[in-house]
Amino acid sequence: MPRALLSVSDKTGLFDLAHGLAARGFELVSTGGTAKALQEAGLAVLAVSDVTGFPEMMDGRVKTLHPMVHGGILARRDRPDDLAAAMTHGITMIDMVVVNLYPFVQAAANPATPFDLLIEEIDIGGPSLVRAAAKNFQHVLVVVSPDDYAAVLDELDLPAGPSAPFRFDLARKAFAHTASYDTAIASTLTTVTANDAGFSRPEPVGMPAVLSVGLRKVRDLRYGENPHQAAALYEGFDQYPGGKLLQGKELSYTNLLDLDAAARIVLEFTEPAASVIKHTNPCGAATGSSAVDAYVRARDADRLSSFGGIVGLNRPIDADTARAIVSTKIDAVFAPAVDADAGSILGTKPDMRVVVPVVLLSDDEVRARFDPSLDVELRSILGGVLVQVRDRATEARNPWVADGDSADKALRVVTRRQPTAEEWQALRFAWRVCAHVKSNTVIFTSADRTLAIGAGQMSRVDAVNVARMTASRTNPELLRGSVAASDAFIPFRDGLDAIAAAGATAVVQPGGSMGDEKVIAAADEHGLAMVFTGRRHFRH
Repeated sequence: MPRALLSVSDKTGLFDLAHGLAARGFELVSTGGTAKALQEAGLAVLAVSDVTGFPEMMDGRVKTLHPMVHGGILARRDRPDDLAAAMTHGITMIDMVVVNLYPFVQAAANPATPFDLLIEEIDIGGPSLVRAAAKNFQHVLVVVSPDDYAAVLDELDLPAGPSAPFRFDLARKAFAHTASYDTAIASTLTTVTANDAGFSRPEPVGMPAVLSVGLRKVRDLRYGENPHQAAALYEGFDQYPGGKLLQGKELSYTNLLDLDAAARIVLEFTEPAASVIKHTNPCGAATGSSAVDAYVRARDADRLSSFGGIVGLNRPIDADTARAIVSTKIDAVFAPAVDADAGSILGTKPDMRVVVPVVLLSDDEVRARFDPSLDVELRSILGGVLVQVRDRATEARNPWVADGDSADKALRVVTRRQPTAEEWQALRFAWRVCAHVKSNTVIFTSADRTLAIGAGQMSRVDAVNVARMTASRTNPELLRGSVAASDAFIPFRDGLDAIAAAGATAVVQPGGSMGDEKVIAAADEHGLAMVFTGRRHFRH
């Protein structure tokens, strides 16, 4: 009788698999909670302790680490000496190992998990079982993912049993599974501080000496930025990995980059917000009283450039928002969810991609789950990898008010004129959007939407001129009474003069240039109010 050892943390699909194995003549061996669940499902289960002759001990720390288990897994069926050793010691062969590991990643994702409990989520026996079975894959099936359960049963029904390529594919997945698990442990432990008082997980300071990264390939992409470049999507860090495609054509490499850019902007806001992206830069961004109000404002900020754009929303898409989206040529949309009525409306544009998070959450949970400040960014260069903590305009998280009070004490008005209450609101809006535009950038906004964006220029004067040219397509006086934001300091007064000539009445910038005094004097000459944030937001 063939024997299968089942010990899983994720019990998805377990009972169907176990019933299928039993129906095919397998004896089921199991441990702890898995054994109990199988017995409650009416299956006959042999406890591991009955195989080893030793009880599970030390709160389950020791249960499968025994020659009666590992001998049954590692014995090579085509080696007489292995089989003789097994017979001498009364070891029964184990023909399948179905194991997935303790939920360490989930425990580590919660910063409130006590260190002692975190350590208990480090699986020891599970990885040993998986590695042993994967090493002996020619004779033992190793299964680590519920996604493979149905295929395993199908392969068992083949006249010759599971094929060698199928066994090898399962083994590769198994080693990737344990490697990713060990990577998560190693990476998490770099965040732990140890001293005589104990162990703690403070806010990360600096970069770890060794960064271990385990990424699972989600899918191959059609190509990279250009058709001659191969590309694939990998997920990691439990963050937004391209999400779930509800409809439309396959997502491309550039679609995913633009969706990421769209999501970053709208997740800066707690109020309804929308962005329309082209080539990772916003054509427009806006807040509103509702999702549809925000979307229309963002689209109409530069309707010409919005054609064929990528949309980001921080609210679910309802029917009104869906109707507004399909009224324009849009390539892809990211939102927390799609209402039932909205889905049929979006479906009238079948080629338009509609992407939601893999798990549909409430608005606040979506913002928390995809908070860009929670993880790091990796970017390859020739011969190496650059790593940085994600950027976010946290100094604009709380309202800026007329007396200059803010949670961020680095904010200061440096001109004779103070911003008005409306200008404070507009400056705060502009600063949050500006942080997500490619540098050098100068943008012009009202209190709730962008008016013109000068992105990715080599000089700030050119950035202003690009923005003015864009605005002039709509209305030569559009920027009159606007506010401006510059993602890094304005080094010379020519940049400030250009902003004033465009029609802005207030400016927000980091400050810190050797030319600050001259730039401040220029602002005073023009009667502009200017705020220094003390922090720049380059985006390369």
